Amino acid sequence: MCPKVSTIPLHFQRALSSTPVQRSTSESNTDSTSTTKQTANGDTAADTESQKSPNGAPIIMKFPYYDPRQNAGDQMLVEPTVPNQKWLSDVKARVGKCIMFGLNTEKQIQQAGGILRRLKHWRELVAGREGFLTDSKRAGLLRHKVVWGEMDTMSHINNVTYVRYAESARIQWAYNYAVHVDPEHKREWSELWTPKGDGLILRKMTTEYKFPMTWPDHISVFHKLRSLPSPTESHFILDVLILSELHQRPAARCVEDIVMYDYRKGQKTAIRPFMMEAFEKTWREQTKQKNACESRIKAIDSDLRDLENITWNKEGAVEDMGGGGT
Repeated sequence: MCPKVSTIPLHFQRALSSTPVQRSTSESNTDSTSTTKQTANGDTAADTESQKSPNGAPIIMKFPYYDPRQNAGDQMLVEPTVPNQKWLSDVKARVGKCIMFGLNTEKQIQQAGGILRRLKHWRELVAGREGFLTDSKRAGLLRHKVVWGEMDTMSHINNVTYVRYAESARIQWAYNYAVHVDPEHKREWSELWTPKGDGLILRKMTTEYKFPMTWPDHISVFHKLRSLPSPTESHFILDVLILSELHQRPAARCVEDIVMYDYRKGQKTAIRPFMMEAFEKTWREQTKQKNACESRIKAIDSDLRDLENITWNKEGAVEDMGGGGT
């Protein structure tokens, strides 16, 4: 007969607390403005624009992000769908609860172990389910070391540092195209971060801070296309995910509005055909990654529900408090 497990490993005991979100905006275009309005119930609605309906009643429309498919002059803004941010910690807590009620058979122990082994690839599950490509040939920064000097007087990583993380990862994102994705156009991709020909200019960037990250830690940073741009457009939108390796959760999210600029002519230019071809391939890979990770997450959740039903989610279940036997 298998002994009961009465203790939870330390990493099960980490509960990801809910932290108020801080928002910061870094823009190269100082003409951009945001407005704040007071709603009827006293709440504050940020980044909104007030309009009048046919009967004269005010309409409050939230505009949090750019939609790259609209013209620059009259862009509509859409809120992206973000999965449950605490999925990973919730799964660990659920497995921990099963352990607390006791795994009484070898099969139950193996089932719990199988779930935990699948969580080993947590970056793919957390970032991949949103369409981020997480392998080493696509990642912007992978397990990048956070250093003590990046903290400020408030004893957390300074807000500006996250912008630098995203910037460094964006250059690596383009470099990955030159080396791994589209080496036939290596020279053209390599010039994107120089003023030699066609370049990438950051027009606007918004950063959403999820929790105050501290040293010591490591980060992984991933970029993805928010949507597939058209060949006639001169800009595209990138979503950025900055993951804390210590906490295994997003530390910050960024949205980057990137403009194609012809340094030779001194003006904006359309996205080049070789880039569009590579972006179309990337879009397909992002979609495939998202679907595959969602399937894996559903399988984990299904196996975990089965484990819960045979450990604590049943009549007569008693939590194992770890009492010693005689």
